[in-house]
Amino acid sequence: MKTRSNKKLEKLPPYLFVEIDRKKKAAMERGVDIISLGVGDPDRPTPAHIIKAGQKALEKPANHQYPFGAGLISFRKAVAGWYKSRFNVTLDPETEIWTLLGSKEGIGHFHLAFVDPGDVVLIPEPGYPVYNTGTIFTDGEPYFMPLVEENGFLPDLKKIPESVARKAKVIFVNSPCNPTAAVAPRSFFEELVAFAKKYGIIVAHDAAYSEIFYEEKPMSFLEVPGAMEVGVEFHSLSKTYNMTGWRLGWVCGNAGIVKGLGTVKDNYDSGVFQAVQEAGTEALNGSQQCVEEMRNLYRERRDVFVDGLRKLGWKVNKPKATFYVWARTPQGYGSEETVGKLLDEAGIVCTPGNGMGPSGEGYVRFALTVDVPRLKEALGRMSKIKW
Repeated sequence: MKTRSNKKLEKLPPYLFVEIDRKKKAAMERGVDIISLGVGDPDRPTPAHIIKAGQKALEKPANHQYPFGAGLISFRKAVAGWYKSRFNVTLDPETEIWTLLGSKEGIGHFHLAFVDPGDVVLIPEPGYPVYNTGTIFTDGEPYFMPLVEENGFLPDLKKIPESVARKAKVIFVNSPCNPTAAVAPRSFFEELVAFAKKYGIIVAHDAAYSEIFYEEKPMSFLEVPGAMEVGVEFHSLSKTYNMTGWRLGWVCGNAGIVKGLGTVKDNYDSGVFQAVQEAGTEALNGSQQCVEEMRNLYRERRDVFVDGLRKLGWKVNKPKATFYVWARTPQGYGSEETVGKLLDEAGIVCTPGNGMGPSGEGYVRFALTVDVPRLKEALGRMSKIKW
């Protein structure tokens, strides 16, 4: 039988990180020793105390049934306690927090709760592809906000036309930012809250990288007065605790918006496996020494790699947060050309900036998810390339 996908699937670009993984595997099959700096998947294991909590929870028969709903109240209380300690933000675990199968899932389903056909969705670019794919699936109209160096890689809200702002239903923002590593200051979030109130726009802030910082702690959007009236924040345990495969995150903030996404999830999935939630509770309530050790690890990698790139003549800013390095391509080379040359001549996988949005042209993204010796090996290989 001949099958044909629907028109929405036909509108989707190839999912960037699947394509990168395909090229990496093809090179490996040719016998290339690949140094993968492409997909942002932490290379260190989940901390032992979190694994033990998950193992213990697996043995409980009560955790073998459908979890349903907003998640274990113990997990949501842990989230609330972590938010109070980390950001001094007070959340009601009963109404202002909903457990997610990772923040990607929540962001992807968010559109189903709030975007009608023809509604405008304001999307940062270059940015996480799911902001746009969710828009396509709901027949929304994407309006891309360029993230350019002259504006600190932040959306310029003043440049959004009045006619677009009045039609907008949702605005996605991401700080610390994937892929640019930009960290939004309080002044930006204050401007964002005022903008959202003026036009009746829902703010969806992706804060998945808030704990991977170096010199200064990033803030929560919800710290700003009025933020709880207009938006929510998405968080994940994936990067903070090396739990990408566990699939655990949450959305928090405005109770009505949280409930809207929760209603979609009630109809689409049966909740997050409770044993995973118990492991997440241990992660949030337990010692945060493992997080500090992770930051020190990434800081060392950042310093080695960025300093090495600069010695090779690359133009690159030292990131203040995330484990990404957003680097200008060598003169005369575009993003995809640079990625291809690095793969073909050095066995290095990285991400083309334009694959995450047209404003990313002229940049590539390196993920610091290999150890220092491999980063030095990558730099050594790069030093032999003639640009």
